Amino acid sequence: MKTVNDWLDEYNISHRNPINKRLHWICVPLIVLAVACALKRVPMGPLPDLTLLVGVAVLLYYFRLSWRLALGMSLIFALAYALVLQAEAQLGAGLLWAAAAVFVLAWIGQFIGHYYERARPSFFKDLQFLLIGPLWLLAHVYRRLALPIQPATAGG
Repeated sequence: MKTVNDWLDEYNISHRNPINKRLHWICVPLIVLAVACALKRVPMGPLPDLTLLVGVAVLLYYFRLSWRLALGMSLIFALAYALVLQAEAQLGAGLLWAAAAVFVLAWIGQFIGHYYERARPSFFKDLQFLLIGPLWLLAHVYRRLALPIQPATAGG
């Protein structure tokens, strides 16, 4: 099983170009937010909405990789979910169309970034990289703040 550092290192290989990096800082959060908005519009009857169900599943995956990063992502998810609820209250059914437009434009931005990178997006190799992108951004923040991503290993 790959460690969080394995995933992040492999993701980093195709994300070194400064233009690509900047576009990822803009586009990855927009894509995640657009997906969350779209999922919110899926009728679920008496069940919790699909944004919550998928969000919890993704957070469980993150906890499996790094509980420290998962805690940060849990806070980000809570803030993003509050934005989704606010957007839904303001846009209603129009939320789906807005989410679709943002999703398409953000993916265009991602592919422009990878054009400059001269490397295919990582998810072409493994779809799990779609979940690693947001974690890669947060790991960068952790490193800038000198926060550990993983507990120290024994003997090192």
